[in-house]
Amino acid sequence: MSARKSEGPSLFASPDAEPLAARMRPETLEDVVGQQHLLAAGRPLGDAIRRGTIGSVILTGPAGTGKTTIASLIGRYTKQVVVSLNAVTDGIPRLRAIVDEAAERRDFDGTRTLVVVDEIHRWARSQQDALLPHVERGVITLCGATTEVPAFAVVGALLSRCRVYALRPLAVSDIVTLITRALRDERRGLGRRRLVADADTVTWLAEQCDGDARRALGALEAVALTLPDGDTMTVDALSGALGVRVVSYDRQDIDSHAVLSAFHKSCRGSDPHAALYWLARALQAGEDPQVFLRRLAAIATEDIGLADPEALGVVMHAWEAFRRLGPAEGERAVAQAAVYCATAPKSNRLHLAWGAARAAAEATPSLAVPAHLLNLDNAQRPDPARRASYAYPHDYPGAFVAQAYQPAELQGSTYYHPGPFGEERQIAKRLAWWAERGGPPLESPGNSTLVERTEPSSSHSGDPL
Repeated sequence: MSARKSEGPSLFASPDAEPLAARMRPETLEDVVGQQHLLAAGRPLGDAIRRGTIGSVILTGPAGTGKTTIASLIGRYTKQVVVSLNAVTDGIPRLRAIVDEAAERRDFDGTRTLVVVDEIHRWARSQQDALLPHVERGVITLCGATTEVPAFAVVGALLSRCRVYALRPLAVSDIVTLITRALRDERRGLGRRRLVADADTVTWLAEQCDGDARRALGALEAVALTLPDGDTMTVDALSGALGVRVVSYDRQDIDSHAVLSAFHKSCRGSDPHAALYWLARALQAGEDPQVFLRRLAAIATEDIGLADPEALGVVMHAWEAFRRLGPAEGERAVAQAAVYCATAPKSNRLHLAWGAARAAAEATPSLAVPAHLLNLDNAQRPDPARRASYAYPHDYPGAFVAQAYQPAELQGSTYYHPGPFGEERQIAKRLAWWAERGGPPLESPGNSTLVERTEPSSSHSGDPL
């Protein structure tokens, strides 16, 4: 078996050449902070690692939560050779070389190879497919790491050959533990420097890192490099090392969809405060406000509908204001539209009506238009059955006359049923007035189990409301 000669450490290399976060990486499962839902005794992943019987896995979770650490521990506990691939920089040729070496290693002394693919979601489908036969034959064991939802980012055939485990963001207390450990550890951490940081300072740093251990240890190391041994770390110094706090949000990752979903549900749930918060979170992260204007337009038709017909107009005016004013001043117009939609009366009856109408149209694509609704002059219609006169509503009291407007096969079918709030209460009264005079019924026959709504009075007379 061919083997590469290991390169010894450089004579000029510092023992602290590796970043602090890399040096402090846990060496045993017991040293891992957080992720106890996966690694504690009795949990499938932790027990499988301890027994050394774990197969191929996909680890998903936010940055800095321990995916690389768990991958390295899998290799250590299972006594496999760990080879790392980066999906951004490495491609199929590098994978083929790794597989060839893994096959030689297995045939030579039975040693197995764990291939850790960082950011596996960045590999194209064809590249991910290239892993399949080697994982299937057991030439390699795969550990893929991703910050995205595997169901969307990893091909199904590969997912079916792996177990998926979701890591959670680290709690503030977890990161406090890691920072304290780094300050005290004399072998791998900063213990030899005898640096001091009080509890409030450590907690502040932990809170600023949004569950990302790597970011916390990076800031700690950056400040430590500027201080003499035995000095005290301050919040001001750590704040400068952190720089601008980066919002956990990426337009290409699931976080952006999660924030947008939270915004939509906050508006639907009539909570303007939450709607403003999620909008501010996204815009602070650099999201295009027009993404939220498009969502507000959808909210105006899906969740508000005719309970407040003005909502869609408010959104469109806000959109125009944003285009004219630009981001700085225009963001207030977006916020105004968000608050309006969140506090508007809600009804999804228009959304349901459109879905029902589309379903009816798909089921009856060939029904003829009723004769009296055709545009051609009666005398020009060759088929006598298609000669029917149209009753012009404006010639009748209240601008209404009872006549059929749907194909005969669909007569009596109803799709829109107004709700009890906002403008739809008035629409319900108008529909009742027309129904009393032979217009379309309020409900389709046998469809009396719809969501309860305000029933209009039966004493209407004269003009419709």
